Amino acid sequence: MSLTRSSGILLHPTSLPGRYGIGDLGQESYRFVDFLADSKQQLWQILPLGPTGHGNSPYMCYSAMAGNPLLISLDELVEQGLLSQTDLAEVPIFSSEWVDYDQVIPYKLGLLKLAAQNFKAEDSPEFQAFCQAEAFWLEDYSLFIALKDANDGASWSDWDPAIATRQPEALETWRSKLADTIFLQKFLQFEFCRQWFALKAYANERHIQIIGDMPIYVAHDSADVWAFPENFMIDGETLQPSLMAGVPPDYFSETGQLWGNPTYNWQVLEETQFDWWIKRIKTSLAYVDQIRIDHFRGFESFWAVEAGEETALNGTWVEAPGVQLFERVEAVLGKLPFLAEDLGVITPEVEALRDQFGFPGMKILQFAFGSDHRNPYLPFNCDRNFVIYTGTHDNDTTVGWYNQANDYEKQRLANFVGALGPESVHWAMIRLALSSVANFAIIPLQDLLGLGTEARMNTPGVAEGNWAWRFDSSLLTPTVQQQFTTLTELYGRATHQWSE
Repeated sequence: MSLTRSSGILLHPTSLPGRYGIGDLGQESYRFVDFLADSKQQLWQILPLGPTGHGNSPYMCYSAMAGNPLLISLDELVEQGLLSQTDLAEVPIFSSEWVDYDQVIPYKLGLLKLAAQNFKAEDSPEFQAFCQAEAFWLEDYSLFIALKDANDGASWSDWDPAIATRQPEALETWRSKLADTIFLQKFLQFEFCRQWFALKAYANERHIQIIGDMPIYVAHDSADVWAFPENFMIDGETLQPSLMAGVPPDYFSETGQLWGNPTYNWQVLEETQFDWWIKRIKTSLAYVDQIRIDHFRGFESFWAVEAGEETALNGTWVEAPGVQLFERVEAVLGKLPFLAEDLGVITPEVEALRDQFGFPGMKILQFAFGSDHRNPYLPFNCDRNFVIYTGTHDNDTTVGWYNQANDYEKQRLANFVGALGPESVHWAMIRLALSSVANFAIIPLQDLLGLGTEARMNTPGVAEGNWAWRFDSSLLTPTVQQQFTTLTELYGRATHQWSE
């Protein structure tokens, strides 16, 4: 990352306001960029942008390289003439506080299909150029989604064996049979990229860099695993993962977390000089300026659980070729603008891998007050090359955390910052983050707004009810902006404050 001392906000676009039931890349996203710029911020961190599958988790997407069509702005489609104002005349009454995916998805996809039909009549050189430039992932992804629709949403491993195992004759037959649906998917990706890159350019013009998020693993039910099963630990007969990813028991779960993703076949990936990884990272770097690598420790060694296990308890650590991977990627793409999510069970070997390539690590203030002065998350124990957070999308909000904290944690925090109550704890923690020596400080928007547990984005290990929180634009008051700006300037993190 840039060496400039800076700060910003963590907010996924789905959480933006708007009348269509889910945040999108329209006017409200530009307003949020304006809020960041006016508050002297330099960073906007988001979650993975991919098309979400079961549970609507951005960490379990149908593609590691495609964008989420639900983020496409319907108002932008009207501006382009692909929809009319009449098409948007009868919008259902959606919640402004959370995303009702069961209601939003059919409504929005219906209008996106209409826009695609209107677009199809146009002769677009830009569309053709896009399809050609992104063919590596776009061809497989668009066919994969079309096949899922044709199979009533079933996982690819349950499809007819001929297409599940990608027999050339079956691929040709289905490409012809599903041509219209394949076109729809290509159009949605074209439009997503058009809108996203316009928003990114606007943010960059206002001196704001976007930090993306790249999960180390991809979902089993994804175009990536279906198209390149040799890159993953997949049983050739059942087509299910033979080794599943997860983590052992930790802060979030007594039985660990069994994610169900297949682990990588690192031997095959090494033999191809990590070609798939290079293409994945190159594609990701087009979307964002910096990349947070989720579960970075898995590049040093990863927790592998055999098929049939119901929890992550009975896994084993397996060494991974992280050094070789990052050396190869740097040789092809240059210095990598990565930051490492190095939370959880971190060994000296993981820290050595992180530091060898100069990747900033992460510090979480909510973890800082459960022990004594040696706690590694305390601000005075933090080095410069880190990103410090009050909490992340996997934590409760700071107000929610404080309300559930034990007496020892509350007293430690009070001793550290002075007397406080729930109404001021979020500003106390924001001040700690911004004042720390860490080069980068990121504040979840929920914490800036002082919201409680009802605004939590995700509870790890809980399958339903996550990823739905949205905010009302009225909460971003001039008072909030002024206080955030004052602290940002006070602690030397304002835009261009270090450029003189």
